[in-house]
Amino acid sequence: MNTKPGIIGKKLGMTQLYKEDGTVQRVTVVDTSSVVVLGKRTKEKDGYTAVILGLRDAKEKHLSKAQIGAFKKAGAPARREIREVRCDEAFSAKFEIGATPNLAEIFEVGQIVDAQGTTRGRGFTGVVRRWSFAGFVQTHGTHEYRRHGGSIGTNMTPGRTLPNLKMPGQYGNETVSVLNLTVARIDAEKHLLLVEGGIPGSKNQTVFVRHGVKARAKK
Repeated sequence: MNTKPGIIGKKLGMTQLYKEDGTVQRVTVVDTSSVVVLGKRTKEKDGYTAVILGLRDAKEKHLSKAQIGAFKKAGAPARREIREVRCDEAFSAKFEIGATPNLAEIFEVGQIVDAQGTTRGRGFTGVVRRWSFAGFVQTHGTHEYRRHGGSIGTNMTPGRTLPNLKMPGQYGNETVSVLNLTVARIDAEKHLLLVEGGIPGSKNQTVFVRHGVKARAKK
């Protein structure tokens, strides 16, 4: 189980920064201002250690009575999205229930992180858009086969279509992780995290950023 420290947030979009040498740095802006610690999991009670984070304000009319009671019992404001972040006991002890986490205590500039988000849904698409097929030739009397996938099997042996062939179908709306991104800037006062590169998902989508699992330690 991945117990690297991290935080959820709302993707605001992309912008660019200028380094001291004049080069442009493309970054994704993640807003964590509405993130609140709703509770904690402990080894003594639950068998594992985790921090429960909530994102986006919620109205009571959109919640069930059980959810409203849970928020009041925890003494934390109501949130629409809830996620547990596995961590160690030292990281869990840094946060108080009902408070917004401080980004400066979780990340540092230049650190390697992993980002996870849900890609934009594109509906039912063909093989050219979904799998980048080249399509058929455009000459020699080609008719109605320009964006087809071509042959999908053989005749007698094995006499069937083999599994796992690239076909038309649902494209997008998947959970995708991008590894080894770099933290470009941290604005702890405005609760903004700027990560170099792109993070999957559309604007206002919920993303999850945590310390890189494959990052090499500096010698």
